[in-house]
Amino acid sequence: MTARDTDHTRPSARPLEGRIALVAGATRGAGRAIARELARSGAFVWCTGRSTRSNPSDYGRGETIDETAELITSEGGQAEALVCDHLDRAQVDEVVSTIDARHGRLDILVNDIGGEAYVDWGEKFWTTDFDAEMRLFRAGLLTHLNTAHAALPLLVRESGGLHIEITDGTQDFNDTHYRESIYLDLTKTAVSRLAFGLGHELAEAGGTAVAVTPGWLRSEMMLELFDTSEETWSADALDPERSVPPADFAISETPHLLGRTVAALAADPDRHRFNTRTLSTHELGRVYGISDIDGSLPDAWAFIGAKEAGTPVEASDYR
Repeated sequence: MTARDTDHTRPSARPLEGRIALVAGATRGAGRAIARELARSGAFVWCTGRSTRSNPSDYGRGETIDETAELITSEGGQAEALVCDHLDRAQVDEVVSTIDARHGRLDILVNDIGGEAYVDWGEKFWTTDFDAEMRLFRAGLLTHLNTAHAALPLLVRESGGLHIEITDGTQDFNDTHYRESIYLDLTKTAVSRLAFGLGHELAEAGGTAVAVTPGWLRSEMMLELFDTSEETWSADALDPERSVPPADFAISETPHLLGRTVAALAADPDRHRFNTRTLSTHELGRVYGISDIDGSLPDAWAFIGAKEAGTPVEASDYR
């Protein structure tokens, strides 16, 4: 058991009691953590994704959507898993119909499906395998459009609905930095822009749309990619004898900081003040007095900015 799996007893305060949430892409990483934290705060969480025990991930991951729901119920929460390929409009429609039939409402929609596993680094756009690389764009953006289009009629049935896009990078960062992949760069900036546009349209129905970005994320995939663990990531990042993880990984955060800030935002009766914005976990953590499970509140984007400006930085000063 890793640190990410601890401290999940049922909290005494459950501000989302009675709320209905859909987390699209809840199989692993950020989506799983968001689903768990929403449930810990009292929401009934519908967890969707493609990976099941009988039909595992197409990029070699072992986590399943069933496990996410089981984790939630083992922690005293309420959740159900629905297998759904969010590129298939009929499957997304079926998910929304199921939620409608059970509850007649949807209060929180989180679009978390990523696609970063499909990035092919180091290729110029015109030399890439277009069809292969478009998997990222379809997984990371078209799934969000499909899900929003199908679910928003249910979300706006009652005033106060919240739509959250999970992205990568603050607006300031993405405005001035290129992600070294056309497909990734377009996908992540478009996700933030989707929240911006939907915020304008949802406002008329009393709803709110925002995008939320973590910093360096210590997901299962990242820990394995960098051949490190939840117990050793900090020492490994600062070890001059190692090429991975990169030194900047010392400013990383667990997916549960993202989950906790999303849950706090959903419980905030004044959340509309953030409408259309892209928010970082650090900013939301400061607003709501929330920290990561180790008690820190990493500010990866300020750390990166200071480093690029030539300011001497220590990761510990930004945690």
